[in-house]
Amino acid sequence: MRPIIRVCALSKRYQIGVSTAHYTTLKEAAVGALQAPLRLVRRRKGAAVDDEIWALKDVNLEVSPGEVVGIIGRNGAGKSTLLKILSRITEPTSGRVELYGRVGSLLEVGTGFHPELTGRENIFLNGAFLGMSRREIVNKFDEIVAFSEIEKFIDTPVKRYSSGMYMRLAFAVAAHLEPEILIVDEVLAVGDAAFQSKCVGKMADVAREGRTVLFVSHNMAAVRALCTRAVVMGGGKVAIDADVETCISDYLSGNVASDALIVWDAETAPQTPEFRLVKGYVLNSDGQVASTLDYRKPFSIVVEYEVLRPIQNLRVGFFMQNGEGVPICGSNDPDAWPERVRAEGRYVSSCTFPGYTLNSGGYFINFGADRPPYGDPLVTTAPCISFHVEDMEGHGSFNYKMPGVIRPKVHWDISQQSDAGSRIEANVAS
Repeated sequence: MRPIIRVCALSKRYQIGVSTAHYTTLKEAAVGALQAPLRLVRRRKGAAVDDEIWALKDVNLEVSPGEVVGIIGRNGAGKSTLLKILSRITEPTSGRVELYGRVGSLLEVGTGFHPELTGRENIFLNGAFLGMSRREIVNKFDEIVAFSEIEKFIDTPVKRYSSGMYMRLAFAVAAHLEPEILIVDEVLAVGDAAFQSKCVGKMADVAREGRTVLFVSHNMAAVRALCTRAVVMGGGKVAIDADVETCISDYLSGNVASDALIVWDAETAPQTPEFRLVKGYVLNSDGQVASTLDYRKPFSIVVEYEVLRPIQNLRVGFFMQNGEGVPICGSNDPDAWPERVRAEGRYVSSCTFPGYTLNSGGYFINFGADRPPYGDPLVTTAPCISFHVEDMEGHGSFNYKMPGVIRPKVHWDISQQSDAGSRIEANVAS
């Protein structure tokens, strides 16, 4: 089967600090002319040019008709640049793109809209861009307006729309005018939770109709639910092209940041003459330091420290709070009771949480050590490491967070009552 999208050795270079205005001053033109030969020489020698950046570099990708492909990666990985080239908004520096079908794209709020035209006029304008006849657009018009929920403002110039109204109409147009290829960037984050859920449902309908969808998102629950395949991008290149679970696992494990790790040097570490903190960090289920965690999988909070002199009843632990400063929990290693003495040396204390414990969101950790029962604190830190728990299954809208701090997986029994009032056992779910 011929791919509906074929990307061959695609590259895009941007020049940093270059004015995009149509007119330049005499000074800017003179400086540019003087610098051009130097840039050319350095480029021929293969040296890096400081004022250039490659947003994409030799990207190769094929997408078959009917596939729903999630494109994920950290900020600056090249995802949006790739979509802009596929949508013919930006021209590549080199390489080739082959598209075998009409493309509908939703990359930024208002992309493809003329601000002076009304919502009604922009629907017909976008349909014309897609190569649709007026009759085809008229047949879809009422459905588009109903989906966008902006009937009252359909004859108002879109320059007066809020960002949410812009996005509602733009998505409705992109999804309903039946392009063979639908390209959607993270712009869905603009809408409210109910409309986000509606958009995700519409994209699922589009996929079931056999149309091709490229979906860029940092929301792993949405990618996991919608996509049949995923691509991880990094540094302007395709890092992994595989099934969704493999790509999400790689993305999360590669999302390592200094936020989840702190290393104290011997001079400035929180310490006393007998105790010193060395390192604190968060480990994911693969045993890697990671600042983004899958809420379904276990994780560990680890603290390394040195005992400089023998200490009786030493107790080391942590305290956790969420991004709003709400206390979540605290825990200490269990070596303090009954009375014990820790000899000199370096220690590692690790506390492991099972999967399905914390709800999605950000969390902060501070460490401390004391000597119970005397109430003798040794060291206490401010919140010094952080991590984010990612919801991989979603709740209602994929961008809507389940209320509460914890997200346990609990056991449920389901039964049905007969007409006579007797209990009929049903399947048990958990």
